[in-house]
Amino acid sequence: MTRRDGGGEGRTPDGQTQTLERTATTRPRLYRVLLLNDDYTPMEFVVMVLERYFRKAEGEAQLIMLAVHHKGQGVAGVYTRDVAETKVAQVTAHARREGHPLRLLAEPEAGEGRGET
Repeated sequence: MTRRDGGGEGRTPDGQTQTLERTATTRPRLYRVLLLNDDYTPMEFVVMVLERYFRKAEGEAQLIMLAVHHKGQGVAGVYTRDVAETKVAQVTAHARREGHPLRLLAEPEAGEGRGET
């Protein structure tokens, strides 16, 4: 059955065609959440944080923890800005409640938003 009332998609009420505007969308900028090494936060706590807040499997969490321990920092994950900042705040608050000085940073992913590949 054909509609003759002009109410179809892409048409005005009087049956005329209309131009639909196309809008360009861009992907949101991504941020890396970094865990920074310190001499006081227990390795077990870092592994727990990675499992609980960043949904890492135990083996992956241990590898990231070792990178933090040996290289001074490790990437917990890559997220949009709001998510990254929320995770930093949540983990920092948890660490302080437990008496640990664990520090985290959210920094822009390399090449994000600058036309680099």
